[in-house]
Amino acid sequence: MQKQYINLYSAITALSSSLDLVGVDEIKHGKRVALMALRIAQHLDWSEAECLSILYAGMLHDCGVSRIREHRNLTGELEWEGAEEHCIRGYEYLSCCPPLASLALEIRYHHTRWEKLLDLPIDQRCRLRANLLFLADRIDVLQAPFLNKEQILVEYHAIINRIATYSGTLFAPELVSTFVEIADVEAFWLAMEPEYLDEDLRQFGINIKPIELDNVTLKEVAELFSKVVDAKTHFTHDHSVLVAKVARQLAIDLGIESTTLDQIEIAGLLHDIGKLRVSEDIINKPGKLTPVEIASMHRHSYDTFRILNRVFTDSKIPIWAGLHHENLRGEGYPFHTHIEALDLECRIICIADIFQALCQNRPYRHRMELATILEHLEDLVNTGRLDPLVFKTLQANAEKYYEMAIQ
Repeated sequence: MQKQYINLYSAITALSSSLDLVGVDEIKHGKRVALMALRIAQHLDWSEAECLSILYAGMLHDCGVSRIREHRNLTGELEWEGAEEHCIRGYEYLSCCPPLASLALEIRYHHTRWEKLLDLPIDQRCRLRANLLFLADRIDVLQAPFLNKEQILVEYHAIINRIATYSGTLFAPELVSTFVEIADVEAFWLAMEPEYLDEDLRQFGINIKPIELDNVTLKEVAELFSKVVDAKTHFTHDHSVLVAKVARQLAIDLGIESTTLDQIEIAGLLHDIGKLRVSEDIINKPGKLTPVEIASMHRHSYDTFRILNRVFTDSKIPIWAGLHHENLRGEGYPFHTHIEALDLECRIICIADIFQALCQNRPYRHRMELATILEHLEDLVNTGRLDPLVFKTLQANAEKYYEMAIQ
């Protein structure tokens, strides 16, 4: 089984950026929650391993959120009655991802009041960790109106005082008292500004060594994020997973060597990760998109490329995933890449993406029949946009691919 070294810290930090995209107007929410949770944990003398783990949990705590409207409700008020839904989704996603499954239970309860946590059959460690995430998350909601403004230096005492009133009810007393102690300085709040936040996170990760992961483990992490992307709207349910399956089978039928197959599948799973930034109102729109809405859709492949480039530094996965909207005439996006620069793997994922999308219902059309899909793809081949060899491979086993794409 092929293995490669990957810096899991860098991967989670970069991949959390895709979750941050959901906020649009609250970029870096996950990273601020993570850093505040880390500072409180360090002050409580938690072990190095526990501190690193709570940092990961902070960056991934909203992995159950993929819709912008839901994010706005979560960041619009201190307690929102609909908050538990994304906690359950996050728990389910992480439970199915062995490398991160240890974080699942605390994500499940990261919007649960402390007084309720005390009655749940979970251990004290999980209670404290879940409640620390809740505390840091709500602090960020209170500071959000003043981010990147000197006004935070006027308002932070009021934030501290308000949090203190919830000691023993919303939040564990020991967590609140620690927060009150370390937050009563300007530096705590100014460190939340984007430039300093990113610098502190980079500095923290300097001494964290890369670990060796096999491609199966990498796929498990990729599947976690593909679920978040595909949950953005019911129209794209399982889209990324099915694109990955179709792309892998195309690669097999084209004779691509086995060592590359897992990487193609991972690229397929992550090809739409940048779409988390796109409003579900645009994705679900039944009519014609405006030029601004089209621009919002078009940028997602570039966001995908940039996010994955931080994770897979010695791999072509960012290129294969990020160039899935390029075409052989150099008229695609976001790079207008010409034919000679488009790897076969890019061409495979491009066709797999179009094929699977046409197999699904979308707000502006019903799922197409196989014959109609093949006609459409053939037109794109004949006009020089899609690779003829990849298309002929799909066409030769069309029924097999169709069944695979509509599962």
